[in-house]
Amino acid sequence: MREFFDGARMLLRGLAFWRRIPGPMMLGLVPAAIVGIVLFAGLVILSFHLPRLAEFVTPFADGWPGLWAGVVRVAVGTAMLGAAFVVIAISFTALTLLIGEPFYDRIWRAAERDLGGVPADTPYGFWRSVGDGFSFVGRGIAVAIAAGLLGLIPVVGGIAGAVGGVLMTGWLLADELSSRALSARGIDHRARRALLAGNRARTLGFGVATQLCFFVPLGAVLIMPAAVAGSTVLARSLVGPAELTAADQRSEAGG
Repeated sequence: MREFFDGARMLLRGLAFWRRIPGPMMLGLVPAAIVGIVLFAGLVILSFHLPRLAEFVTPFADGWPGLWAGVVRVAVGTAMLGAAFVVIAISFTALTLLIGEPFYDRIWRAAERDLGGVPADTPYGFWRSVGDGFSFVGRGIAVAIAAGLLGLIPVVGGIAGAVGGVLMTGWLLADELSSRALSARGIDHRARRALLAGNRARTLGFGVATQLCFFVPLGAVLIMPAAVAGSTVLARSLVGPAELTAADQRSEAGG
């Protein structure tokens, strides 16, 4: 559990960059706000039509007694809403990073400099960013389906779907957010995922903390620049003691 909470604290360290590099962090709000408004409008529309969607996908319950039909449709509606939250969290991150690539590139570079130097820059590239974004969304849809299926489990489905969705989405968020800082060190996607898997608890702690902040109203918009900065801290901690410079240690000591 210590490693898990260490990962969560890296998001708090990302929040500290609002004081240390306020200019790049403020710019990071722009793409997050644009994408957040669009996706929030989509969520409102989905919520409005959710009862009819639940009825549409459960025609087999039309002839059931009212109580049981209602129970099944509430369960299906809850599972659909949970899956939608997962898709929205994934889509928000992918679209925001793609649209705001120049802004978030400035944030992680500024964070690197503040922590002590910038790594040799292996080019990331726009089309690679697009490809990673599609891969990220595809994996997110798979997670949404899995979370939705967990939500259909009788009695415990709501809790199982919510917890499973947060854990799986948190992992994907940590993977995607740390990709820039790790790619700049010449670490490809396979090596990156092996590195994250070797530090599973820390990675989950960072990703789950980020995901939970996304559930707070306006949290996704406000936390996104801090998540990018915090993922830089996470990446530096994963690649080994050589990356933990004196600046990192001072940052940890200062919170």
